[in-house]
Amino acid sequence: MLRTIRCLALALAVFAMTDLPAQTPPPATPQAPPCGDAMHRQFDFWVGSWDVTGPKGEKTIGRSRVESRLGDCVIHEHWFGGGGTIGESFNIYNAATGNWEQFWVDNGGNRLHLVGGLVDGRMVLEGRHDKPDADSGLFGRERIAWTPNADGTVRQLWESSKDDGKTWTVSFDGLYHKATTPVP
Repeated sequence: MLRTIRCLALALAVFAMTDLPAQTPPPATPQAPPCGDAMHRQFDFWVGSWDVTGPKGEKTIGRSRVESRLGDCVIHEHWFGGGGTIGESFNIYNAATGNWEQFWVDNGGNRLHLVGGLVDGRMVLEGRHDKPDADSGLFGRERIAWTPNADGTVRQLWESSKDDGKTWTVSFDGLYHKATTPVP
């Protein structure tokens, strides 16, 4: 009996050392990138390095570097204003809501959250202030539209409302031209 057990142990040891053909896993199914669909690409026209002028191409008012980041899921802007304002925006298509969102922060302690989407070829995002005006009781609103132009420029029109969107005034009107020198 002891001899049978030794033979079985020896056979198991030899079997364990034997090279068996490796099990190959089945080929992986190619996965589409998480942000590769057309909805996530709608704001790509803004990606680039830009010199920003007034709406008629006059004096430079700032520079901007806009990058596609994090697996092409985020459009990240770096803004350098002529008046010393430095800001960044993070733009993302929210597949759960079907909207684009922008989160803007700057060196003045300001922040802005906008929501919207593509409207007639323009990216239009809008947001409401957190608190109503102390005097009127009405909420302020911000609306920004980016329009790609046939010549490769992009117009950014920022409008503000102090009466919850009844009337609007222009806060910023800039024309983004491809930069001729690198933007930091």
